[in-house]
Order: sequence, then C-alpha cells, then structure tokens
Amino acid sequence: MDSIRRATLQDIDRVVPMFDAYRKFYGQNSDLDSARRFLTERTLQGQSVILIAGDDAGFAQLYPSFSSVRMQPTMILNDLYVRPEMRCRGVGEALLHAACDVARESGAARMSLSTAVDNSAAHALYVRAGWERDAHFHTYTIAIG
Repeated sequence: MDSIRRATLQDIDRVVPMFDAYRKFYGQNSDLDSARRFLTERTLQGQSVILIAGDDAGFAQLYPSFSSVRMQPTMILNDLYVRPEMRCRGVGEALLHAACDVARESGAARMSLSTAVDNSAAHALYVRAGWERDAHFHTYTIAIG
C-alpha cells in the first residue's frame, strides 16, 4: 500500500463514513453530520492531519502536542481505521508508517497512540510496525463535560 496522502477540505466527505465507523467501533452512535462538522473544523483550524489510504481503504488522524519533559513537539496518533474488507492487506501498517513520516517532518520527537485493551488485532499491528508498549506510564482519563 503506497497510495497514502494528506486529506484536504475537499476530502472530508470521503473520510466521514470511515470516521463514523471508527467511532461506532468504540461504542459511539452514528452521527454523520457531527462527524462532518468535527473533521471540517479540525481541518480548517489546522488542528489535525488526516491521512487517507488508497481508495478510501482507511484513514489516520494525528494531533500535534508537546512534551514538557522533553521540551519538544510530539504527535498523537488518535485515530486509525481500516475498512473491514481491506484489513490484512498492509493498509494499517502503511498508515502507521505514513503517520511517522508526518510526525518526523513536523519535527516531533515522538508519537504516541492508545487503543482498547481488548483490541488484539491492533496490538499485533503496532508490534509488527515497530511500536513499543510503554512500560512506565498508565493512561488515566476523567470526563469533564
């Protein structure tokens, strides 16, 4: 899989169904209109980078961040989705490599991601692609709103 590119505002309608399917995988209700607004706003504000694989085979979305400890920029690979019929064809791994290229080009010192504890297919993909599980930190969250 070598046809990965950055999405533009004109690509949002192509990404919306995949983004919606990604959200449904994580237990959210389908909401195409809100997905479109969310992705459009991130793109217009330059708050994320969206990568599209092939003919809408999958997508990844990265958010810039910073490491106070390293005093350097970082990237968060927040979303990675491959359409079910395109899985096990190298799409996910290609998106991971492309995401690393984007992070590197942006000057990021590192990139991080999180996934569900029981998402064994994703865990295997990350290990295959050279990612390492963080042995020092656990992630905690709290609902604010």
